[in-house]
Amino acid sequence: MATGETFHDPNLPSPPIRRLVGPLARFLRVESASGIVLLVCTAAALALANSPAAASWGHLWHTHVEFKVGPFELAGDLGHLVVNDVLMTVFFFVVGLEIKRELVAGELRDPRKAALPVAAALGGMLVPALVYFALQRGQPGERGWGVPMATDIAFVVGVLALFGRRVPFGLKIMLLSLAIVDDIGAVVVIAVFYSTGVSWAMLGAAAAGLAAVVAVLNRLGVRSVGVYAAVGALVWLAMLRSGGHPTIAGVILGLMTPAAAWVSEDVLRKSVAAFHARLEDAEIHQDTPELESMSFAAKESVSPLERLERHLHPWVGFVVMPLFALANAGVVVEPAALRSPVALAVAAGLFVGKPVGVLLFSSAGSRCGAAWRACRTA
Repeated sequence: MATGETFHDPNLPSPPIRRLVGPLARFLRVESASGIVLLVCTAAALALANSPAAASWGHLWHTHVEFKVGPFELAGDLGHLVVNDVLMTVFFFVVGLEIKRELVAGELRDPRKAALPVAAALGGMLVPALVYFALQRGQPGERGWGVPMATDIAFVVGVLALFGRRVPFGLKIMLLSLAIVDDIGAVVVIAVFYSTGVSWAMLGAAAAGLAAVVAVLNRLGVRSVGVYAAVGALVWLAMLRSGGHPTIAGVILGLMTPAAAWVSEDVLRKSVAAFHARLEDAEIHQDTPELESMSFAAKESVSPLERLERHLHPWVGFVVMPLFALANAGVVVEPAALRSPVALAVAAGLFVGKPVGVLLFSSAGSRCGAAWRACRTA
């Protein structure tokens, strides 16, 4: 059976819903589909923002939303709070899952390969900032040097998905790793240099929540997704209240998700054989311990990381990312503004500084990695 295909036992009845959602399921398995949806939503947002409906479109994403329970209150606008803070945390969580999988059993297992995107991301942050600062030094826009540092990882993923399998898997992981390190670095810069204040107490609470995930829940063998989701929500809230960007919590939680299954393939095979033998010897009812044990073994033979990635990926590709594009890509295009010194400095930082920085630092990182390997083998 090919990877990604769904197995269905012909001896079991097929529910009508399977026939109804079959075409949609096949569409969701097309790798480039989510990239196409993202680009369509981006074009739609740009068109609406520059149309007579621009005011209504802007008011939609500035709609006030509020969640209140007793003295606790969480309020903001639809685009910023719901899309950029909540939904994009889920996106960063899934990206963290993919990076964790590659760190454990993929392209990034080799420390030298893992260091390469970090070095490239460092260059992709420093050089654009230096290019911008050189062009704006002594001018009113001088403090905007942090603007061209970030790489929008959502659109990176969308463009990669658009090309589908034509993008080598190693290159995809490299670019994803670079983009996420770049994005985290830019968020840290914003928190340190542009934030009005950081609450160290809330940062401590977020760290305590993350420590609880590692030191308590994982070691106790808690496998309930609901429990981890509740702790993750508290970590997200603490990060939000700290003044930092809450999407960082999503990345960290994704990287901390267990990548190993509790039940090995060998144990599952033996459990299935024992269950089959039990079926031949006696009648097994739905509430028997044997059936419950078999169900647990089947579920835990798949790692939490793999289960979460498989279930969340379609939602991220076809809901989160399109909403992000609709809420953030609606930029009003004014030709006069494009010629302003600040806009030109940002463009120079992004289109010149970023590729130059990535190439220079990745090349230097590769040479350092080769020298380090030579020293170890000498």
